[in-house]
Amino acid sequence: MSEQPSEGGGESTFTVIVAAVANLGIAVAKAVAGVISGSSAMLSEAAHSLADTVTEVLLLTALKRSEKPADEDHPLGYGPERYIWAMLAAVATFVGGAVFSIYDGIHTLVAGEELGDPLISYIVLAIAFLLEGYSLRTGVKQARGEAARFGASFGRYLRYTPDTAVKAVVLEDSAALAGLVLAAGGLLGGQLTGSGVWDGVASLCIGALLLYVAWVLGRSNAQLLIGRPLPKPMRQEIREELLASEHIEAVLELTTLLQGPREALVAAKVDFRDASTAAQIEWACEQAERRLRERFPGVRRVYLDPTPGFSQRRAEGLNPWP
Repeated sequence: MSEQPSEGGGESTFTVIVAAVANLGIAVAKAVAGVISGSSAMLSEAAHSLADTVTEVLLLTALKRSEKPADEDHPLGYGPERYIWAMLAAVATFVGGAVFSIYDGIHTLVAGEELGDPLISYIVLAIAFLLEGYSLRTGVKQARGEAARFGASFGRYLRYTPDTAVKAVVLEDSAALAGLVLAAGGLLGGQLTGSGVWDGVASLCIGALLLYVAWVLGRSNAQLLIGRPLPKPMRQEIREELLASEHIEAVLELTTLLQGPREALVAAKVDFRDASTAAQIEWACEQAERRLRERFPGVRRVYLDPTPGFSQRRAEGLNPWP
């Protein structure tokens, strides 16, 4: 998959806002239903939705702050800042949702619980399922559109996309729908057996599900914060584009770095032909940068370093590898 950054910032913002509004309303409704019915699974789901709401607020912060233009203090821009906020969002999912759900599930299994009327909980779960389904549909629609543009499968795009905002919405809404089913199962089991064990087990399952989502999102953002290159096929295309210049003899070293969903950096040590003049080398650098930007719109910065080739370095008694 070619992870060319796209111009989908506005679409990502809309996707996150839809998810945030849906989760905030759902969190309040679930909390009320949990108190009335006495269901620990419903309270866990309320914590789940509240954590998702906090997550979306952090993602919105990430989207806005990462769009700030480069300045003197940050000459490469603010793109990577989105991954810091997205990492905090993953922590919010872990602390706000998973920890509470697991604690509440263990407490229910140990201390037991008195079940109230589950009718309000069923109604809230049904409404929440519709709202979460709409939010998930919005995220999936954007992800599928981006995947089709890159000629990648939906699963591959979701796994490798640097747009962690959309990835977070899709994963969290998918987990939310699964959590609703688990909560309904816990309520039904308790209603049929009169035991709170089913509700406690459902709460533990919801916590485990949130742990998994937090781990996946945390790992994705950590990889991008550490520094992830463009995909190998795209790096090969960049090499070929550089070698297409009549003044470039070899690309000795190529470094690429994703700085955001719509921003990438390319740096290369290049061996220019010995017969090329200084002026020709300067223009070759300009033309190579222009062609790379035209072919890969996401490549925002190109740095080419004229470097002696292997034969020249050997002749000078230097390490042949720059």
